[in-house]
Amino acid sequence: MKINAKAIRELADLLEETGLTEIEVADGDQSIRVNKGGMMMSTGAPAPVSMSSNPTVPQIGNNDAPSTTAVDDHPGAVTSPMVGTAYMSGEPGAPAFVTKGKNVSEGDTLLIIEAMKVMNPIKAPRSGTITQITVENGQPVEFGDVLVVIE
Repeated sequence: MKINAKAIRELADLLEETGLTEIEVADGDQSIRVNKGGMMMSTGAPAPVSMSSNPTVPQIGNNDAPSTTAVDDHPGAVTSPMVGTAYMSGEPGAPAFVTKGKNVSEGDTLLIIEAMKVMNPIKAPRSGTITQITVENGQPVEFGDVLVVIE
């Protein structure tokens, strides 16, 4: 495949102008994907993207989590490394990987983010206690969104 540097630059400029974190264009069997600040885990069908302008979603249940703006600067905040859909368990009906108050060890799975039909486990970067869970099961997440807080 011949690399079209001009097209990549134009797509990168479009990301800056629109505030999007990822864009992909296809022409026949060739495609170009530009991802700003994230990690690409796999190639395949594009993942659904939330067009919500408000990243704070009202909380449901007994997590008692404040809005994500209150935890953005917390040193124990675990953020999303990608755009996708957050799932709190490995399969529907299964218990959640973590709950508020649960002790976790470094490397434990906190939740899964589905991106482009690939399930990406989000691991605990350190040991501690889950004090806040700021996402709901099935909620779309953006790159950098706070997912949980570990203290």
